[in-house]
Amino acid sequence: MTKQVSGDQVYVLPEGANRVIGRDAMRVNIAIGYAVANIVKTTLGPKGMDKMLVSDLGDIVITNDGATILEEMNVDHPAAKLMVEIAKTQDKEVGDGTTTSVVIAGNLLRKAGELLDQNIHPTVVIKGYELAVKKAEAALEAIAQPVKPTDKDILTKIALVAMGSKGIGSDSEKGKIATLISDAVMQVAETKGGKHVVDLDLIKIEKKAGGEVLDTELIRGVLVDKEVVHSGMPKSVKEAKILLLDAALEIEKTEVDAKIEITSPDQMQSFLQQEEKMMKDMVEKIAATKANVVFCQKGIDDLVQHYLAKKGIMAARRVKKSDMEKLARATGAIVASSLEGLKETDLGFAGIVEEKKVGGEAMVFVQKCKDPKSVTLFVRGGTDHVVSEVERAVVDARGAVSSALQDGKYVIGGGSVEMEISKELHEYAVQIGGREQLAIQAFAESLESIPRALAENAGMDVIDTIVSLRNKHKQKDGVSVGVDVMAGKVADLRSSGIYEPAKVKKQAMASATETARLILRIDDIISSRGGKGGMPPGGPGGMGGPGMDMD
Repeated sequence: MTKQVSGDQVYVLPEGANRVIGRDAMRVNIAIGYAVANIVKTTLGPKGMDKMLVSDLGDIVITNDGATILEEMNVDHPAAKLMVEIAKTQDKEVGDGTTTSVVIAGNLLRKAGELLDQNIHPTVVIKGYELAVKKAEAALEAIAQPVKPTDKDILTKIALVAMGSKGIGSDSEKGKIATLISDAVMQVAETKGGKHVVDLDLIKIEKKAGGEVLDTELIRGVLVDKEVVHSGMPKSVKEAKILLLDAALEIEKTEVDAKIEITSPDQMQSFLQQEEKMMKDMVEKIAATKANVVFCQKGIDDLVQHYLAKKGIMAARRVKKSDMEKLARATGAIVASSLEGLKETDLGFAGIVEEKKVGGEAMVFVQKCKDPKSVTLFVRGGTDHVVSEVERAVVDARGAVSSALQDGKYVIGGGSVEMEISKELHEYAVQIGGREQLAIQAFAESLESIPRALAENAGMDVIDTIVSLRNKHKQKDGVSVGVDVMAGKVADLRSSGIYEPAKVKKQAMASATETARLILRIDDIISSRGGKGGMPPGGPGGMGGPGMDMD
């Protein structure tokens, strides 16, 4: 690329590099952002469609989850990658609402593009969006309602809505899983400094293809994907006293090279007997604590296994560190790093520990713990694809319920909260005046893209729906009026139990605004990758993975 400087050509960028400047750069980025939003828009709501994503290796993912679609989709354009970032942030922060955040961001960009075409400067648009998101968060806070750990019915409904868009079976199946999730979150929730805290790592999710979705269960304890090490050991132990050990039950090899000289067979015999005695002593120390189940993070020698089996002690080895921590939280045991000084008080308790065969593989179930602070959701389903989608639904619902509990607020879903905030923003725009009011109005209209998408996916008339919603929200008792997707009409959703965490909505608006602001500030795209797969100079190119129909 060349520049003219006083008649001479000066080379600035290498030959073959792409550069898009000014309004063209903005148009490209806006087009890409909106295209990404349009891809995931059809998956929104309980009537949303699924996407089939096929990788280069032919692996298939069938999903409705916004974050998964964008992660699996092979996007190449940098602006598209920024849109993927929103979904990832939303997923990490609140666990749900990924599609919502991307759709809002795409529409914020499209509306900004229309304002730019009217010669409104990008910084004015950004200022308007910043004012709008502050007002939107305040409006959200005003209409949000409180939720406590004792409100199991509300939490179950929040889980049900989070899973609603996933095609994982009948209402009864979703209802059962939603109840399991709310139970699990309530079980591990703790109160610190007057606030409820939920560590999602303490809700372990194990999946196994086989059975049906209704076989999914909540284990009040931990499911360890290991088998009992010795065939002579009991396969089931009731009233289990559990020892968690972070030390090898083997004869340790010396770290320095050592040479042992043996000159007679007797010495050899006594040397082997000494090793055997050391191993016997290990088992005696374990037995002295009255432990009848041992989970070892490291290896267990064959001879030690034999002695443990003779004592009737069940054992599993090479258990993951994360599982050891979960076992400690569930059973109340202390993870011991040595056999020295072990006491009975170091042990944990479980009502039953048993090995079961699931899908042809042995697993150890640690169940019926007293007030466990770690639980396991064991996900089942007919095929691997079904199990994976159920798992994604469970992860979303787990995130939604814990967000509602930690934030202590929930709102009515079905697009009603977006319509109410949109109404407030339209009124606010008039008060602000100036060119910023156009950006605030654009933000308000972007929020309407959520009920619009819900209506579209349910096969309803979009224009009639939006007009009806606007009218209802102008009335005093219209706050909770939204799109009743199942009935295919506009209705008050408070009685339907369409509840969503306020934190999910707040995060979706915040991350969508951040990304729109980031993209609108770009007025120059320089791609120095040259001719080899360089960034497309114009138009929403460079997107779409194999098997994706990018219409």
